[in-house]
Amino acid sequence: MIYKILADDEWRQARADGRFAGTAMDREHGFIHLSGPDQVVETARRVYSGVTGLTLLAVDESRLGDALRWETSRGGALFPHLYAMLPVDAVVAAHPLPADRPAADAVAELLD
Repeated sequence: MIYKILADDEWRQARADGRFAGTAMDREHGFIHLSGPDQVVETARRVYSGVTGLTLLAVDESRLGDALRWETSRGGALFPHLYAMLPVDAVVAAHPLPADRPAADAVAELLD
């Protein structure tokens, strides 16, 4: 399982469209940033600190095909990058994160 954190409204739009085109940062970089299970809490801490209105997506990487590549990123670790839109049918669970807790804490609790 791999993960994507995104704004609640981005997830609503993705469900309506049947696919997710990525966040502004994803589109700027040319791929959708995803995280492995051992990376997603730190991603939440670094990228989404103080942000509310978020959803954590659990994505079945086997449904992404050759567009998914594991590439060197933060600290030399391999991160999953998707060079295509994320199809909604690859998402096996979507968890709204509570607004009253730091995103990293909420993500850590969900993965426990």
